[in-house]
Amino acid sequence: MATKVLVEERFVEVPSEVSVRVDGKILTVKGPLGELKKDFSHAPVQIVLADGKIVVRSFGGKRTDKAIVGTISAHIKNMVKGVTKGFTYKLKKVYSHFPINVKVEPGKVLIENFIGERSPRIAKIVGDVKVIVKGDDIEVQGLNIEEVSQTAANIEQATKIKKKDPRVFLDGIYIYEKTEGMSG
Repeated sequence: MATKVLVEERFVEVPSEVSVRVDGKILTVKGPLGELKKDFSHAPVQIVLADGKIVVRSFGGKRTDKAIVGTISAHIKNMVKGVTKGFTYKLKKVYSHFPINVKVEPGKVLIENFIGERSPRIAKIVGDVKVIVKGDDIEVQGLNIEEVSQTAANIEQATKIKKKDPRVFLDGIYIYEKTEGMSG
């Protein structure tokens, strides 16, 4: 009978204001700002809750099996940060001739008058994310870092100018700051 040999093990600290539930490989993290749930059933790891810590273990001998332990523990750390502080990405509208108008609608962001175009460009809002427009600044806030960063990337990508020299045509909406914490 072959026994499993522990190859890699990482611990994730859980603050006192956060509660964690592990059902197999489905992890639910509850904190003062809300709740996040993530399924890690695709990963060849063992996730257990012990002594106020989340333990991520791998029993595979391959290099990728060791690497996945670090990846999963980083995801869990981001979940804990998300329910305690939240995440904010700040973007700036940059234009030289045509002022860009940004409107937020349910599920999407409309970017109007971009380089004088008549039809608006549309960026998808991913998940439960709040988009706030303050003058030339746009804030994307939420608990899940993946949803926040993807929404910010969608907004930035929607204003990409093709077939023109990017050194001359600098117009667009660009991410300039990524922070932990959410403002009201």
